[in-house]
Amino acid sequence: MSSANKATSFCLLFDCDGTLVDSEILLAEVMGDILPEYGLPFTARQYMQEFRGVRFHTIVQTLESRFQPLAEGRSATLESNMRARMEARMRTELIAIEGMPAALAQLNDYAKAVVSNGPERKIRCALESTKLSHYFEERLFSAYTLNVWKPDPELYRKAATAMGYLPEHCVVIDDAAVGVQAGLAAGMHVIHLNHFPEEEKTPEGAIGIRHASELLAAITYLSF
Repeated sequence: MSSANKATSFCLLFDCDGTLVDSEILLAEVMGDILPEYGLPFTARQYMQEFRGVRFHTIVQTLESRFQPLAEGRSATLESNMRARMEARMRTELIAIEGMPAALAQLNDYAKAVVSNGPERKIRCALESTKLSHYFEERLFSAYTLNVWKPDPELYRKAATAMGYLPEHCVVIDDAAVGVQAGLAAGMHVIHLNHFPEEEKTPEGAIGIRHASELLAAITYLSF
């Protein structure tokens, strides 16, 4: 098999928040506003430093263990209100990660899907708001739909199976530690879109890049 054919035989599995779309600061701000309203001290900075890519339910449970448990039924109300506020901000403020639309255009010949810890509604909202939907169509895999969340590698494995690819023929592109960990544990190639290279180290076994413009070269490198 030629290197070109080998490259395009890869299936590209993209994380969404922080990888395709610049939503994490919006999410951090929404959480920093709403969690204290429910008696759980929290700041946007805390999300960025400690909880990037982590399931919302896990964040709430962690805060409950540190401070106080929510009253019965309040957790569901909290999540519903958080998602409504987040969607409103995404519809008006969300943009694609710098360089990502051009990178996706360069990678048009590759099979690709979105694999996210977020609900499917949020994934669709993100892609619609940034005009990236046509690159993925209906190839969206939500942890809420599949009932498994990163860093569990099974989320990426289920996506690969549904796409018709073996793990070793998949390339995970993820910005968060939980996603990079999941991809490596799934036995896949992993490209770490590292937005904070001074603070975060790309794990051994993954390829670190700093900008979406480096994505094509990183995938080409994997073909050799």
